[in-house]
Amino acid sequence: MTRSIVKKRDVDMTEGSIYRHLITFALPLLLGNLFQQMYNMVDAWVVGNYVSNEAYSAVGSVGPIINMLIGFFGGLASGAGVVISQNYGAGRHNKVRDAVHTAMTMTVILSVAFTVLGVIIAPGMLRMMKTPADVFPESRLYLTIYFSGMIGLLFYNMGAGILRAVGDSRRPFYYLVVAAVTNTVLDLVFVLVFDMGVEGVALATIIAQFLSAILVVRTLLRADSCVRVELKRLRIHWDVMGKIIRVGIPAALQMAVTAFSNVFVQSYINFFGKHFMSGWTTFMKVDQILFLPMQSVALSVTTFVGQNLGKNQPERAKKGVNIALGMSVCATALLSIPIIAFAPHVVRFFNSTPAVIEYGTLMLHWITAFHIFGCFNQVYAGALRGAGDSRAPMIIMLSSYVLFRQLYMFVVSNFIANVPLAIIMGYPAGWIICSLVMSIYYRKTNLTKTRLVETDVQQG
Repeated sequence: MTRSIVKKRDVDMTEGSIYRHLITFALPLLLGNLFQQMYNMVDAWVVGNYVSNEAYSAVGSVGPIINMLIGFFGGLASGAGVVISQNYGAGRHNKVRDAVHTAMTMTVILSVAFTVLGVIIAPGMLRMMKTPADVFPESRLYLTIYFSGMIGLLFYNMGAGILRAVGDSRRPFYYLVVAAVTNTVLDLVFVLVFDMGVEGVALATIIAQFLSAILVVRTLLRADSCVRVELKRLRIHWDVMGKIIRVGIPAALQMAVTAFSNVFVQSYINFFGKHFMSGWTTFMKVDQILFLPMQSVALSVTTFVGQNLGKNQPERAKKGVNIALGMSVCATALLSIPIIAFAPHVVRFFNSTPAVIEYGTLMLHWITAFHIFGCFNQVYAGALRGAGDSRAPMIIMLSSYVLFRQLYMFVVSNFIANVPLAIIMGYPAGWIICSLVMSIYYRKTNLTKTRLVETDVQQG
């Protein structure tokens, strides 16, 4: 009885309705990612309304530094997910077990390394961002506490990635709901009751992340399927590790380098002072929400393509990509309309300072509509990674989000007009370039020139 119940949670996407698979997989991902974003949104709301404007800027401006390490690990986790999903689709459960134990062992090692590295580099990165003196102390405090407890986030992300690779996106969502509620309650208790300010917000976040990690690891330890983790089998299988690295490193570098480049983008933002920083903080919170539908669909496409190519069904994989793109565009468009219409009220929810509302509304009015372009690069990149091609998305995204965007901001700020609107338009300009090039590349390859991470899977 227990065995059948557990195995129902794994989903074979190689047969049945494509719409149903994509929607039922993406919806828990979307809701889960929404609750994950609530961590930072609640942090920002609490400090913006109950601490100070300096604290609001501090919590909101450190994202590029956090994402640099988290993004690198996320890329490696996506590589593990691709290896697991392709072998799962091909029915090679022994290879799935090897990949799961390799991935979890890698997480143990990197969680220690990244914790130490994060605490060490935080002050220097804040100076590189030209963080104003009145914001610097609280930014440093938040980062030090956050990196000290980042082990919870890494274990959750890897464990959730393993479950999603075999089609189980529901339980990771449930665990995020528990963690998000915990984070919200602790935020209010630490800040309103104990008056702990930024320190309390950071502690609430890492406690919630540890809780989600405990829940997902517990699930893997008790699983009655090929993703079960057995402590005695924890080791690195170097043949599997090589495949994870081949797929994961390009994605890891793309995410880490993009986040690092945003450190310099933040320096352009910080130039205009704390009110503009706070307006940008609010925009970035909304930006993260707008990206959720396309990112959730893109993750579902990675699993869908991986499983179907693992079973040698390229036409079904390509059809799924087209359906996913349509879903992503529609969802993003529907979400953008109310944000543009009620932009001042959205900003006021986070921070009621008049100057912050003015800057935040400017950003939402000018940039929100361009998010539709992100659907193309996110979905196509997810499809290519599912097929084992993560190098091309890395090159295209780095060229657009790093090289082009940095060049744009340098030229605009030094030779054209160093004004807020001109600077912030570098973001949508990067999205447009990336989507155009990614679409051309995908249409040219159309999953026919990609190759699986396991050559014998194609024969399976």
